[in-house]
Amino acid sequence: MKVYLVRHGETDGNLARCMQGSVDTPLNARGREQATVTAEALKEISFDRAFCSLLCRTKETAEIILGERSTPLEQDRRLMEIAFGEAEGRSITVAKTDPEDRMHAFFAAPETFVPMSGGESFEDVRRRTAAFVEERLLPLEGTCKTVLLVSHGVAIRSLFHPVAGIPLRDFWERPVQNCSVTVLEVENGQLRLAEETRVYYK
Repeated sequence: MKVYLVRHGETDGNLARCMQGSVDTPLNARGREQATVTAEALKEISFDRAFCSLLCRTKETAEIILGERSTPLEQDRRLMEIAFGEAEGRSITVAKTDPEDRMHAFFAAPETFVPMSGGESFEDVRRRTAAFVEERLLPLEGTCKTVLLVSHGVAIRSLFHPVAGIPLRDFWERPVQNCSVTVLEVENGQLRLAEETRVYYK
């Protein structure tokens, strides 16, 4: 079974370099264009099942990629982006460049990151995405050949980093761009990284 992990297309929040987290921001025109180009690249794949988070930016991306297919699309809370709590809407640029910013460790030293009030840790996201894999994804082996899974930057890394053996300290070493496609293969209940973060648009 092949699993296509796709990050949602661009939003105005991405463009403004804001921490969106669980804020329900829609795709912008560029994001819809990215999804359309990605859909064209994946048009020959007959997805048996599709999943996305509860947020409209993943749902719209999934719907664009699926196009006229009759593939069932299921939303699952465990595929949500990391919740930033009080940090929702804060500037990514400031957090990255200012060592005094309370979110600086999120980017500079993820292994030491402690979330602000109401937020999630990296381990929280790893735990819920792992539960999704065990409870929803792996049981599809044998009945599905191809699965589409549209999610978010942190959630997607949390899904494939354990498979690739990437430690938390290197969480940001590999980019996961908007509408990038990562392919996992499932065989005998085991995941393998087949292709990492391919981008089809320019």
